[in-house]
Amino acid sequence: MNRWLFILFIIKVISAGPTPVVLWHGMGDTCCMPYSLGYIKHFLEQQIPGVYVHSIRVGDNTVEDLENSYFMSPNEQVQDVCDMLVKDPKLQSGFNAIGFSQGSQFLRALVQRCGHKLPPIKNLITLGGQHQGVYGLPHCGAIQHRSCDYVRKLLNYAAYYSWVQNSLVQATYWHDPLDEKTYKKKSEFLADINNELTINQTYIDNLNSLENLVLVKFTNDSIVQPRETEWFGFYAPGQAKKLQKLQETELYLQDRLGLKKMNEAGKLVFLSLPGDHLQFTQDWFINVIIKKYLNPAAE
Repeated sequence: MNRWLFILFIIKVISAGPTPVVLWHGMGDTCCMPYSLGYIKHFLEQQIPGVYVHSIRVGDNTVEDLENSYFMSPNEQVQDVCDMLVKDPKLQSGFNAIGFSQGSQFLRALVQRCGHKLPPIKNLITLGGQHQGVYGLPHCGAIQHRSCDYVRKLLNYAAYYSWVQNSLVQATYWHDPLDEKTYKKKSEFLADINNELTINQTYIDNLNSLENLVLVKFTNDSIVQPRETEWFGFYAPGQAKKLQKLQETELYLQDRLGLKKMNEAGKLVFLSLPGDHLQFTQDWFINVIIKKYLNPAAE
């Protein structure tokens, strides 16, 4: 390379600054509360000087943002966020993304459905995401307890009604292993982004364009059932006791999302923490997430 071209290249790299970061919060949270995502945004700006952090807000204000985390269809949310990020001039050279709880599968849907329209999404980091859905209740007792199964059945009876799918966010990733046929047919969000009925090659290509898909599981999670869903695991079909690892599921064995290909290429990363849902320390976040995936040049 010509010496002056090399110098110009180095200047361009330096002047570009650190890779921007996009955040998407979870259920019952908002983009900017100082004790949640607002804190994370500020913390990232402290740890990565000059970084641009876009914390996603769905709605005109934080109240709407919180309400939409319960009542706005994820399909509409993902489309709105796609349009929003396409227009953000500060993201045009690419960005990293971090999803918190249900924000994890929403960001994954964004990558799969909109990745070809957006600047390069480098690393997608999901913290406590429900990638294979949920079939349980927050802080419910042992998963085999009959009262839990009874309430599950009540919720499952209504979860797949079209009006519930369109009006209650959490119903869109309710996954009943006792009735896989209905789940695959009626789920209007999760079954689609997991290529359960048909194979959308765009979803596979866009997901595989990531440098890394980082899945963080909280091993003492009392909110997400089963917690293996945070690593794409789930109950074996037909019952709700025996669990399958991702590598044992049809999703992986049939490679319906290209996850097997990503895993073999070293692009699928499994991390775990011993805490409850979304409980992590600053040191862990700095050493494991920031230094490795968000700002590796600082190491």
